[in-house]
Order: sequence, then C-alpha cells, then structure tokens
Amino acid sequence: MAKTNDMTTGSVPKMIFSFFIPMLMTNLLQQIYNFSDTAIVGKGLGDNALAAVGNMSSLTFLIIGFSMGMANGFAVIIAQNYGAKDIKALKSSFAASIKLALVISAFLTFISLFFLRRVMVLMQTSDVIIEDSLRYGYIIFGGLTATIAYNMSACILRAMGDSRTPFTAIIVSSIINIILDCVCIFGLHTGVEGAAAATIFATFFSAGVCFRRISKIGELSLKGHNVKPDRSMYLLLLKNGLPMALMNSITAVGCIVVQYFVNGLGVAYTSAYSACSRYLNMFMLPGVTAGYTMSAFAGQNFGARKYGRIREGMKVCVLIALTAYVVLGSVMILLPRQLASVMLNGEETISLAAMFLPVCGVMIFAVDLLFVFRNCVQGMGFPMVPMISGILEMVLRISVIVLLIGGLGFRATALAEVSAWTGALLMNMTAYFVYIRKFTPSKKRAVLGLSR
Repeated sequence: MAKTNDMTTGSVPKMIFSFFIPMLMTNLLQQIYNFSDTAIVGKGLGDNALAAVGNMSSLTFLIIGFSMGMANGFAVIIAQNYGAKDIKALKSSFAASIKLALVISAFLTFISLFFLRRVMVLMQTSDVIIEDSLRYGYIIFGGLTATIAYNMSACILRAMGDSRTPFTAIIVSSIINIILDCVCIFGLHTGVEGAAAATIFATFFSAGVCFRRISKIGELSLKGHNVKPDRSMYLLLLKNGLPMALMNSITAVGCIVVQYFVNGLGVAYTSAYSACSRYLNMFMLPGVTAGYTMSAFAGQNFGARKYGRIREGMKVCVLIALTAYVVLGSVMILLPRQLASVMLNGEETISLAAMFLPVCGVMIFAVDLLFVFRNCVQGMGFPMVPMISGILEMVLRISVIVLLIGGLGFRATALAEVSAWTGALLMNMTAYFVYIRKFTPSKKRAVLGLSR
C-alpha cells in the first residue's frame, strides 16, 4: 500500500516545504503548458485565434472553477478525517466525494454545452472570433469529465498529504499536451480544435495516474468494506463544497463582466487581456501553491485539534508569498513589454499588455496573501467567509470597470483586478485572525483555565 503524509507531527517548516515544492512544480508545469499552448496558438494561428481561446478563459473559470471549488471543499473534510485518524469517516467521505463528483460532472457538461453560444453572444464576442471560440469551447466543456476527474483525484491526494503524485502526472501529461499541440496545429492544421483536443486527452491521462495512486492508499481502500455514506455525509460535503464552488463561480462572473467590457473595446484588447491573464496566472503560482498547502495543512491539523501548528504554518506560507512578490512583482513592473512580446505579435496589443502588467505587478502581493488566508480559513472548515469574499470580489471588479473604463480605458481592467484582490484579502485576513484566536487562546487565558 502507498504511504500518505501525516502533517500533524514533525517540523512545521519542513512539512510545509516538503508539500509546497512538489506542488509548486506541478502548478508551474501546468502554467508552462498553458503558456506554451498560448504561444503555440498565438504564433501558429495568429492573434485572432489567441483572442478566441482567451475569450473562453472567464467562462472556463466559471464552470471548471465551480467543480474545483467542490473538489477542494470535499478534500477539506477528507483532510480533517485523516488528521483526526477517523478511518471510517475517511472512507465514507471519500466514497461520497466520488459519487457527488460524477453527478456534478454530468450536470456541468450538459449546462455548459447547452448555453455556450448564448453566453458567447451576451459577452459581446466579436464576429471575427466567435466561431473559433465556440469550436474550442465545445471540446473543452465536452471533456469536463476528464478535468473534474483530475481535480478531484489531485485534491484527494493533497488532502492525504501527497503532492508528489499530481506532480508526476503533470510532468508526463504536459509533455504529451505540448507535443500534441504542435502536431495538431503545425502538422495537421486542425486550428483551435486541435489545441482543445490535446488538452482533454492529456487531462484524462493525468487523472488516470492520480486514481491509480489512490487505489494503492490503504486508508482509502473500499475493498472488503461495506461503505455506504449516509445522508449526513453527503450534506456535510455539500455544506463545505458548495460555498467554495459558488465563491469561484461568483468571482468568475466578475471576470466575465470585465471580459464583456474588454471585448467591447475590440479584438486587439481581447488579445492583450488574454496574454495578461496568462501572465497573472503564472506569477500568482507561489501564492496559489502556498494557499493549497495551507488548506491541506490546516485541514489535517484542525481535525487533529493542533491549532498552534496552523498558526506556525501560516507564518511560513505568508513568508513564501511575500518572497515571491518581491521577485515576480519586480519582473512585471520592470519588463512588461518584453513579457508581452513573447505571446503577442502586433504593436498595439503589446503596448496594451505593457500598460496592464506593471499595475498588477505593484499589487500582486495582495492576491498572493489572499490565497494563503482564504485557503486556511477554508481548511479550518469555515467556507462561508471565503464565499462572501467572492461576492465582494465580483462587486469590486464590476464597480471599478463600469466606473473607470470610460475615462481610463484598458488600464481600468488592471485596477479592477487589484481592487478585487485587496478587498477580498482584508475580509479573509480578518476572518483568519478571529478564528485562530478562538481556537488558540492567549497564554493568560490558558493559565486562568479559560481555554477551549
């Protein structure tokens, strides 16, 4: 049987980094693939094809983000049961998570395919790119089962303290994906459909690798066990997963509104925004990874009632996020045109991207810290505050873009991003300090016998 990683004992910094580094490499490889995919599409098919693919990013985040939120929410319960060493509840939560994931996959696939064209029209998608966007979207959403299978299996492994297997899966699948991209676009000339099909094929492969690993984890084995999750387990998983799913989707709605206004400015703006979004996703990686690390760490230690370790883990993850900001924020501020020219061809699109990147570079620390604090609060089992912060993000994005785009143009999109990050960070940071104080009382209170 495969070993898991108990994060409730041992050196906190060592435990954090042993989980963080493989996961960072996993996320980095995913972003390198996304970056390569963008470069291959942009250079091989042109800026319009890049705009068509990029135009799908907000809608993809809406649908896939919902499923990822569910998977992360389910994984929190799995992590807490593992940390509490409650094997019966662990098996029950695992079995229920898989069944719910199948239902969610079928539902989201139907909804996304049925409404795709309508949503594209509502987003003011240009006639120049709408057909390419639709062809790309039908394949991506038609293959949602692969995406959900990978996200669910990877989240389960991380909840059990294993960040290495998803790394292995992504190494091989990224190589397959990039090779297939080149073959389909440059060799077979299949256009954006080839890029989408390559993504789905590689995702199926990575899901298979992760589920093979899960089948070898004794604590998750259902063989010889009459595991029938009761109604309360399904409700618990949904109670934790739905707020996270809604948070992602609500945030995505704000992004879709921004995309709507960007599309209204013209195809060049859509192309520039697509490239900038790719860079943001890449440069957020350390913060995102520190956040996922904190979620697994907080989940296991909250289940084990080792609240002091959560506080220690937070300090390490905040340090990681701030260190990343100093390095990557500087690159965005100092080298915007160089970054833009890697993915874009036209002078207008490069200039637009060079306007966007420095603004976000100055404030990217806010989104890095947001991921850390929000995931910690989620990992402790309090999903409502992150969900409400998602609503705040949406409101801030929409308000800023509506109020400022008339006077500031494309620069307003960057200001919409940083305002959303800052507002959500303040809310989640406040929630973290309230909850951690509740579960880790001061020494004075402990001496007086007032601790929980």
